[in-house]
Amino acid sequence: MGELELDTLRKVFGEGSKDIVAVDDLDITIEDGEFLVLVGPSGCGKSTTLRCIAGLEQVTSGEILLDGRDVTHAKPKERDMAMVFQNYALYPHMTVRQNLGYGLKITTDLSKAEINERVERIATKLEIPDLLNKKPKELSGGQQQRVALGRAIIREPEVFLMDEPLSNLDAKLRTTMRTEIQQLQQDLGVTTIYVTHDQTEAMTMGDRIAILDGGELQQIGTPLECYHEPVNQFVAGFIGSPSMNFVKVDHDDGSLHHDDFVYTLSPELTETIGNEAKALTMGIRPEHIEIASADAQNGIRASVNVVEPMGELSYVYLDIGGQTYTASVDGDTHLTAGDEVTVVFPEEKVHLFDRKTGDTIMNSTRDRQTVAKGHVSS
Repeated sequence: MGELELDTLRKVFGEGSKDIVAVDDLDITIEDGEFLVLVGPSGCGKSTTLRCIAGLEQVTSGEILLDGRDVTHAKPKERDMAMVFQNYALYPHMTVRQNLGYGLKITTDLSKAEINERVERIATKLEIPDLLNKKPKELSGGQQQRVALGRAIIREPEVFLMDEPLSNLDAKLRTTMRTEIQQLQQDLGVTTIYVTHDQTEAMTMGDRIAILDGGELQQIGTPLECYHEPVNQFVAGFIGSPSMNFVKVDHDDGSLHHDDFVYTLSPELTETIGNEAKALTMGIRPEHIEIASADAQNGIRASVNVVEPMGELSYVYLDIGGQTYTASVDGDTHLTAGDEVTVVFPEEKVHLFDRKTGDTIMNSTRDRQTVAKGHVSS
């Protein structure tokens, strides 16, 4: 078993008027065997949360429960957790064999033969048996990462904690290791909490993702739930690459008014929004913007600033009323800087947010579902 529960976890640094709230009343339950990704911008509290779980930081208030056992104030070695650090934290004077076996040597009563047997088994699983007699300085970044993972796996813990373990690798190797970590976690079935600022890692690796900002949980759900049904504008803008486009509009009598265009709503959408919602932000993802004919309904005139060919698709940066918006179009679409085009934001793909609070008023009609204000998906 490896169910982990964070109950109103709070971490404050400093004293008095200079207090910095790094983690603010965090409530999350991670199921046994689940892969949960903590994601958010720098300074959002994700690494601090991980360090509190590991026992490397003392919590200010709240509880950390492992299989119902309170480990909030337990020493790190008493928590049955293993952590993989961003900088790998390998002992430079030890061989790979010694690095892998050291944790077992100091925390268990296993014999030397038993430790060596386990080291050999883990090294084979990670495809590094030929590196056992080498030292870290002789290894590539990917090889060091495998050793760091092996050192965590060999302890057979209840929970894996990973703090941006791929950030020091190049893009190609990062993609390879991302897949390997997923496969390892699935094979081992160990509860894993993975911290990253890279929303692509979060979307591709996690069973669920927990999005943090300013120490507060914004939303927790499956990657697709957070992508298609963001609970607020922050989540909508953070999840997805390129980011969602946002347009400030005013709602009046079934229309959204912008200085450069008027967007006419269907009667169904007008009813969904209601009459009280006035100052809004309209959101549209780059891949949902369509290049259309000049007479298209709700067509918006735009100037092409930059085109970035990516092969299968191209990113087109459009100027609408002095603001830049990004469209993702088919790679065979031929546009150049200076072109004048008409674009359409399909109504069924539009998101609407309260401009003052940032809360979601309506998500795209993929599921024809309105997300209640302040709701956090589970």
